[in-house]
Amino acid sequence: MATEILVPVLGESITEATLGEWLKQPGEAVAADEPVASLETDKVSVEVPAPAAGVMGQHAVKPGDTVNVGAMIGTIEVGDGAAAAPKPQAPAAAPAPTPAPAPTEPAQQAPAGGENVEAAALSPSVRRAILEHGVDPATIKGSGKDGRITKEDVVAAASAKSSAPAAPAPAAAPAAAVAAPAGDNRREERVRMTRLRQTIAKRLKDAQDTAALLTTFNDVDMSAVIEARAKYKDLFEKKHGVRLGFMGFFVKAACMALKDIPAVNASIEGDEIVYRDYADISVAVSAPQGLVVPVIRNAESLSVAGIEKTIGDFGKRAKDGTLKMDEMKGGTFTISNGGVFGSLMSTPIINPPQSAVLGLHRIEDRPVVRDGQVVVRPMMYLALSYDHRLIDGREAVTFLVALKNAIEDPTRLLIDL
Repeated sequence: MATEILVPVLGESITEATLGEWLKQPGEAVAADEPVASLETDKVSVEVPAPAAGVMGQHAVKPGDTVNVGAMIGTIEVGDGAAAAPKPQAPAAAPAPTPAPAPTEPAQQAPAGGENVEAAALSPSVRRAILEHGVDPATIKGSGKDGRITKEDVVAAASAKSSAPAAPAPAAAPAAAVAAPAGDNRREERVRMTRLRQTIAKRLKDAQDTAALLTTFNDVDMSAVIEARAKYKDLFEKKHGVRLGFMGFFVKAACMALKDIPAVNASIEGDEIVYRDYADISVAVSAPQGLVVPVIRNAESLSVAGIEKTIGDFGKRAKDGTLKMDEMKGGTFTISNGGVFGSLMSTPIINPPQSAVLGLHRIEDRPVVRDGQVVVRPMMYLALSYDHRLIDGREAVTFLVALKNAIEDPTRLLIDL
């Protein structure tokens, strides 16, 4: 008797998703609650657990298909279920007597080295890492649950591969061989946009079309924060089990500035302005499917350690694709740190219905004037993009100045100045 695999409830107001990939193939053994497929929604990728133990039956839908909540996408059959053997490679075809006609579709580029990324049940982040590093998943020993390959396993395998002795160069081609035209090596690849990427594109464009966007800039001397990190980082990590980063300081400073300038933490709903006495800070983090924005709830009540722990957990689960829908709803203000990628300056776009977003950038030594002397300081540009329908220029500038003052003198964070 077969057990149906159904699309689980995905969150409030989410009624459909796209099948990203099958993690189990027909005939493979499946344990109860083991992930058998991944779904892509408007916000995150989620895994579908097996409703029972047995053998993977037939797939009712294929990757890329849209499925509704509650729909049947496959079955689990009764049985012990030995893992399916790898598919044998087809023998090479004999050369055709005449040239083959040109393909009607653009050729898709294979992964480097011809690796087969379907060799195991791989999460989207692991598949992406395999393609980026050009390693063969069949050669990787998984350290995850039930022997599954993790992203760290892929990185380690890639490092080992790069440190291995180089293979001898192939023999030179015979003199009679004619070099192929350079254009023959040109390839194009067409990849369907994920549901998450489509949603990101639509929301960003809607924000530009709806809000009166404006960006104001300032810079901040990071000397005091860098000194505090250097002095307390070891004690901080020993006590709290998490590294002391810059984001903890900026989130705490932003909460103080939002309290002083409540319009930056407000939003427009119809013909009303909604002001809040709490700060739910959305923190933009990178995930394999694109940018995701989980929310630190009641950040104003958290310590720097509590903020750092929450951000660290978000970052890890974003890479693993295990963030939950509810964790990315209801933010009141966003902080986006492009500096980790080397960005010097940007004009971030707000995340509706929020009215403002703070952009952080890379730290670099620059000459500045202090007490009439030119000195070198580690400086960072700050950018605040905001909806000018709600926030005036004076309020935006005042917010950035309050943030700057708190970062340049972190003691203010302790005594709420």
